[in-house]
Amino acid sequence: MMMKKVLLTGADGFIGQVLARKLHALGVDTTLLVRKPVFQPTCEKIVLDLTQTWTTNPCKGIDTVFHLAGKAHALSEIAADDNQYYAVNTEGTRKLLDAAKQAGVKRFIFFSSVKAVADSLTIQDETNQALPNTPYGLSKHAAEQLVLQGNYVPHPVVIRPCMVYGNSSKGNLPRMIKAIEQGFFPPLPEVYNRRSMVHVDDVVHAAILSVEQLKACGQIYIVGDGQNYSSRQLYEWICQATDRKIPHWTIPLSLLNRLAKIGDSIGRLNGHRFLFDSQALDKLLGSACYSSAKIERDLGFKASITLKQALPEIVRYLQF
Repeated sequence: MMMKKVLLTGADGFIGQVLARKLHALGVDTTLLVRKPVFQPTCEKIVLDLTQTWTTNPCKGIDTVFHLAGKAHALSEIAADDNQYYAVNTEGTRKLLDAAKQAGVKRFIFFSSVKAVADSLTIQDETNQALPNTPYGLSKHAAEQLVLQGNYVPHPVVIRPCMVYGNSSKGNLPRMIKAIEQGFFPPLPEVYNRRSMVHVDDVVHAAILSVEQLKACGQIYIVGDGQNYSSRQLYEWICQATDRKIPHWTIPLSLLNRLAKIGDSIGRLNGHRFLFDSQALDKLLGSACYSSAKIERDLGFKASITLKQALPEIVRYLQF
């Protein structure tokens, strides 16, 4: 094991908690960096806001940094968010990289996003260099450049997970599961869209591989589970996992389009996004398809879990 002393930022988040447990199980001495105190009796904690002034270097004595802390993408994004994305995702990363360089950190694993580049209608891989068109995406892209081009550490790596699923009550998938279970979610039409996803355990496995293998140095890796899911498939699998009958009818796509346009109009009148609009419809039925062939080829990564396999456990978790 190359890691001896690890700093994990964003340790109280969904991926961070799973990674912290994995590092503990591996016997790695891990320090958690969080904005607010959390109960983690097995690990040392540093309570620190990356956007504020520091009095000590959190990277002192650290050989490996897993950097997950950041401002997540908000669907109800407003202009006021723009500066916050930059302050947290870009400048926060810059400050941590400066600290890592001063402390002699060897490895820096940055958890970015597939949204760090522009969306494409085709299957995307790491060769896509088109700039994103959202403040969130631009902030992540700028942070990636700092990590890979700034000469801060000898072994920098960027991880771009697809949509991450697992035992969590936050996010679009848990909301969809709860709505279907309660009978509030309409049966979606089959539009044969394709979405890439990945289980949180596989994201953690990929990140650890990127530390252990020298070939990962300086690379960007998209991480997915190797499957492409349509929204209709997902709807039917959730029905099965929640013991609900799959309806014989589907809501017409034309009706969804009309409702989305009405939502757009309401949003323009109110000055902020309505609950259901064209962006929400694209999130529901649009495609976002990515290839993880590079990390499979370079590092021997292979996802161990698929969404259909994971859904029953996720449903049980949400029912407690």
